[in-house]
Amino acid sequence: MSEKTTAVTIRVLDKEYQVACPAEERVALLESARYLDEKMREIRDSRKMIGSERVAVMAALNIAHDLLQCRADDGHSAAMDNKLRQLQNKVEAAISRGRQLEL
Repeated sequence: MSEKTTAVTIRVLDKEYQVACPAEERVALLESARYLDEKMREIRDSRKMIGSERVAVMAALNIAHDLLQCRADDGHSAAMDNKLRQLQNKVEAAISRGRQLEL
C-alpha cells in the first residue's frame, strides 16, 4: 500500500472539505462522499430539517443502521471495519477543519 497521500476535495450539502487520502483510496472516498451527500439531502428534503449538523447526525444514524443490518445479514470483516473507521476519521477531520475556518 502506498504511503503517498493527496488532498481530495469532497462536497457535502454544498460545503467543500479538503480530506487527506492515500492515492489508491481516492475513488472510494469520492464515492463515500457522494453517498453521504445523497443521504443527507434525502433526510433534509423529506423531513424539512434545518441545520446541517442535525441532518448529519440523522444520516450517520441511518448509515450505521444499514451497516449493522449488513453485518447481521452477511457477517462482517475486520477489513470493512478498518475502512469504515478510516473514512469516519477523514470526515471528522474535515468537519473539524471546517469548523475551525468558520470561527
